[in-house]
Amino acid sequence: MKKNQVYYLVLTALFVALTAVGAFIKIPTATVAFTLQILFVFLAGILLGPGRGALSQLVYVLLGLIGVPIFTGGGGFGYVFQPSFGFLVGYIAGAAVTGWIARSGKPSVLRTVLACIAGLAAIYAIGLPYMAWVLNVHLAKNLPASYIITNGMLIFLPWDGIKVAAAAALSKILAPAMKRLEV
Repeated sequence: MKKNQVYYLVLTALFVALTAVGAFIKIPTATVAFTLQILFVFLAGILLGPGRGALSQLVYVLLGLIGVPIFTGGGGFGYVFQPSFGFLVGYIAGAAVTGWIARSGKPSVLRTVLACIAGLAAIYAIGLPYMAWVLNVHLAKNLPASYIITNGMLIFLPWDGIKVAAAAALSKILAPAMKRLEV
């Protein structure tokens, strides 16, 4: 294995671990907890690129599904019936979209912010319908769309805005440092 491959393998594993740690820094709500996971999803996409960023999140989800208790509420295959599971699947797309946009042109803070917003939209595009399915079909709660949107997205948007800003600021510092370390 080449040194460059080992470098990216280690970074990919690091983002798996950071996303797991981000799950345990949480504030519970009625349906889905506030966590730092999305910050690490953004950074994985920006710093690792779309492929490796998405891979880090896929490994995170697979580890949780096989029973490693790295999700906010534990782990195991039964987690697919949790309202928040769709957001976890959305992390894979979110990292890919963020990475693709962040790396599709000349690097800038604006491009990074827009990349994070697009990645966030991808996460919500997968997470909200899945949450609605779990709550309304699997659990038969018959909740209106307004409840799903409010409790699955709107209450999180201010916090997500802070994570977008943090990802943009951190990536501006971390990207040059990673370039210097790359072998």
